[in-house]
Amino acid sequence: MNTKILNRRQLLQGASLFGAATLSSSLGLAQTTATTMATKPDIDADVLNFALNLEYLEAEFYLAAVGRKPTYKTTGMSSNGKMGTGSNVIGGRRVKFSSSAFGRATREYAEEIANDEENHVKFLRDALGDMAVARPTIDIGPAFAAAAAAASKNAIKGFDPYANELFFLHGAFIFEDVGVTAYKGAAPLITNPAYLEAAAGILSVEAYHAGIVRTLLYQKRSTIAAAGLRVHQVVEAISNLRDSVDGTEDRDQGILTNNRANLVPTDAHGIAFSRTTSQVLNIVYLGGKGKGGFFPNGLNGKIK
Repeated sequence: MNTKILNRRQLLQGASLFGAATLSSSLGLAQTTATTMATKPDIDADVLNFALNLEYLEAEFYLAAVGRKPTYKTTGMSSNGKMGTGSNVIGGRRVKFSSSAFGRATREYAEEIANDEENHVKFLRDALGDMAVARPTIDIGPAFAAAAAAASKNAIKGFDPYANELFFLHGAFIFEDVGVTAYKGAAPLITNPAYLEAAAGILSVEAYHAGIVRTLLYQKRSTIAAAGLRVHQVVEAISNLRDSVDGTEDRDQGILTNNRANLVPTDAHGIAFSRTTSQVLNIVYLGGKGKGGFFPNGLNGKIK
């Protein structure tokens, strides 16, 4: 375990409790007390490992897209609670970015995001130490085709996110909004203020990524992408698919609302929405029960 992070707990806990009480009071909410905080179950390692699984997925996708191999270790605790070497990654290859200005810009964004996601994996593994889970089996090939077929009601067949920059951005859109809502939803589960601060930092980066992807897709919103569908229609279909598998609420949003830009999906108060771990799992499993989709054999760790 990273002792630097753990040692900060004593220094930050008092300030965190004071800040929580002040904020809750100013918002007219029930005041958070030290007693409540103390009795909150400590599942920080489980939450961070849940995040690590998702970061493995994003890192493998982006690194493959820019033609790089990961430099982080993939060993760790496997699904049976024993040390594992890390499982295979199915699919993935360098994207055929065009030489256009849009293609070059998208490639540069992809390279930057790949660096960020790789560093997220390294950071979480360092923070978790011996408790870090191994990389599970990850599907960044056929799973995309399955997601596109489901989203388009089989209108889009054999979707390949590595074929060009537009398809790559559609693939990235599947992940990025989910990452933002996953970190926000997990925040109340974290007890260590230092971990919470780090998670907030990662959430902020994921939000930047999501904004970049949504903006690029918006710029090409009227372009025919696949199966005669325009870019914004494919995005809307992906958004609807996420909504259909993550629960009964209709909160996910595409890049257009009433034919106007919708680059920042928020609620009526301008606040990003959250997803529970179960809702996130439903999306990455593509509706499968306990496994499937981008994680054919499920996640590693207790939250799976």
